Amino acid sequence: MNRLAQLKAPAMDDPDCSARFVLNGVEAIADPCGVLVLPELGMLVVSDLHLEKGAAFARRGQLLPPYDTLATLRILEAAIDRHDPKIVVSLGDNFHDSVGSALLPAPFRDRIAAMARGREWIWIHGNHDPDGISDLPGISADEIVFGGLTFRHEPSLIAGKGEISGHLHPCATVRRREKSVRRPCFATDGQRLLMPAFGVMTGGLDLRHRAFTGLFDRTELVAHLLGRDRVYSVRFANLLG
Repeated sequence: MNRLAQLKAPAMDDPDCSARFVLNGVEAIADPCGVLVLPELGMLVVSDLHLEKGAAFARRGQLLPPYDTLATLRILEAAIDRHDPKIVVSLGDNFHDSVGSALLPAPFRDRIAAMARGREWIWIHGNHDPDGISDLPGISADEIVFGGLTFRHEPSLIAGKGEISGHLHPCATVRRREKSVRRPCFATDGQRLLMPAFGVMTGGLDLRHRAFTGLFDRTELVAHLLGRDRVYSVRFANLLG
């Protein structure tokens, strides 16, 4: 799903627009713009920014609108201003290819530096950017363990308890007013959480796809779908196939 149609940052002063749940004993808040807030840890988590995706396609001869990085950073800036975290964790595929951060234009680099000022910033390696970031604030790692939670890019079938990951770009489909509506979502069964992709030009994979097999207890699984100005929480059994 292309998120360019959602560029305006929603007005989210109403706490009821977010979804609150407990993940492996830790309070979590799913924000409608697609970031996860962990108040007890002072942390904001975002996944799959895919910055410079348009530039990456252009380098391969396929022209896309060149506005994705600016649009994505604007939404992230609004989320950071709203929640003022002490720590920001970006869960991999921060850039769409391995040279994206090295070739990032200075104005975008400055915007990231401004967001990171006065807080810790952690870049998790993804499959699109396995070598980390270049000349940007913060540190990079394959994964981190903090506050009883594990932060990595790709979900693990072996160690899922307390895991927060991205990579699969989960989406879910519901019926609303006689129409089917497909939206990016947070997916969690209370033990593991999969994050929605944050980049405005990222696609999505339906939560019923076989790639999610074995990751969740489906009797406890809830999809927290991103609406235009709020999160809608729907149990897995009530999603459309």
